[in-house]
Formats: sequence, structure tokens, C-alpha cells
Amino acid sequence: MPELPDITIYIEALQKRILNQSLQRVRIAHPFLLRTAEPSLSSVENKKVLELQQIGKRIAIGLEDELWLLIHLMIAGRLHWRSPGAGLRGKMDLVAFDFANGSLTLTESGTKKRASLHVLRGQAALRTHDPGGIDVLQTDLEGFSKMLTQNNHTLKRALTDPHLFSGIGNAYSDEMLFRARLSPVALTQNLTPDQVERLYHAARETLSEWVNKLRRETGDGFPEKVTAFRKDMAVHGRFRQPCRVCGSPVQRIRYATNESNYCARCQTGGKLLADRALSRLLKKDWPRSIEELEKRYNPPAE
Repeated sequence: MPELPDITIYIEALQKRILNQSLQRVRIAHPFLLRTAEPSLSSVENKKVLELQQIGKRIAIGLEDELWLLIHLMIAGRLHWRSPGAGLRGKMDLVAFDFANGSLTLTESGTKKRASLHVLRGQAALRTHDPGGIDVLQTDLEGFSKMLTQNNHTLKRALTDPHLFSGIGNAYSDEMLFRARLSPVALTQNLTPDQVERLYHAARETLSEWVNKLRRETGDGFPEKVTAFRKDMAVHGRFRQPCRVCGSPVQRIRYATNESNYCARCQTGGKLLADRALSRLLKKDWPRSIEELEKRYNPPAE
């Protein structure tokens, strides 16, 4: 799912292309995408784009007459900038927003169509879709600490809760926790003030660095390579690959449709976190430490 750095770059690219431009037509290929009936989709046509906002992982396009287009890409949704009037092709293309200078197209891969489009009127209606999480880049240490520790959750759950923090998902939470050298399953109310401060700076540094990195990568173009798995990431998507700091294999725990990637030596004192499914299956055979795991797969030569 595109997270804060990706959404930031999308909005910057859109500002260059559609701000103060008139939305001539909306062509929708799959009706399931539109989640509202009033105002009508046709009401946004021939309206000028006045502003763009980021609301968590959503992109809000503000038009004349207090109208808003609210786009949630979910996991597999992506935006593309194509030539004016470009045709909608195949099952992946869901909608096109036509401007004189080009067409903004929303695509979604896979069979589970989760992306959504809302047409709203007024700031009050728009704010009902804001989960309320704070922007880590816009808050101070005190505000971050208060939000992080108000409930006793695991760090991974807290960082990815949109009611607590805005725009953070699986990928960048893994990177933040690795940078802060903290376990994804550590409980928020058990953290020391030093650990909270370490995480605060790690979160801000991670987001800022990736925004700048994606900005350089995109340049004047449109971001077409939005992905949760990037080769420069420290742990996310690097299961079983060597940690770039200590060389130990990056570990993974899965739960429901989510996962956490971490380095046991750097983040958990060498302890392997129990994967609910696999550890139950292996029971006593489940390795308890990174040393035990390495011995199992790299037995001493006879």
C-alpha cells in the first residue's frame, strides 16, 4: 500500500499537472470504485482543481464549488499520467480523469478490488474520512510520545494504526523500528523515555529520507514505480537476506494479511520472535535465538 512518502510524491506530481486545470470529464470503467451517490460524479466535470491534500494514505483533490474527489489506493491501486483522452484498457484500468494536458488514470492489479473513490462536498464531509492520526513530520517529541503510549499496543500495531499515526504502513514501520533498534512486538507503555525519543527521531528520519529519495528518483516525471519493496530498504522485503549492519539473516513474522521484517541481532537481542503459524507447527523445534537458527542451517564441519 502506498504510504506517506509515496503519497507525498504523488501529490507533488499532481500539483504540477492538474492544479488550476479544469477537469473536463471523468470516465469510470468499474462502478464498484465509486462509493458515493451524492454529489454525483458528473458534478465535478468542468470544475477547476483548486488544491490537493493528503489525508493519511488518501489523496484529496479539491475543486470549485467545495467539491472533493477522495482517492484511496489501498494495497494495489496506482496512479498514472497518460496522454489526453488515453483509452481505458483491460481490467486493471478503473477510471480516468481527463484534463486538457493529460489524463490521470487509476489502476488496480489483482482480483480483490479495494481501491475507492468518493465524491464529497465541503471540508466537513472530507474530514469524516480522516482517521485522525498525527503526521510524524509535523509533531514534536511530546506529541509523538503521548500518541504512542496512550494505549498499550505493540510498536508495530501502534505505528501502523491510522488513528494514531498518519500514512505509516508495513514497509516504513519496519524501517523505522530497525533504525531505532526496537522490537516490533515491544509494548508501547513499557518503553523508556530514551527509547521513545529514539523511535521519534528514527520515524522522522526514515520518512524524510524516503521522501527526498523518491523525489530525486521521480524528478520532473510522474511516479510510476510505486512499490512497498525497494532495494535500498534495510529490512522490509528482505527476509532471509543478510542484515546490512550485522550480517544476520533478516527475519519475518506473519499475522493475518500483515507481516513484520526485523533483524533479531539488531532489534531483539538475538531472540527470534514466534511466528504464530510456524512456531505452533514446529513447537519444540522452533529455534529460540539467531545463534540456534544459524547452527541449524550452518552446522559445523566435521
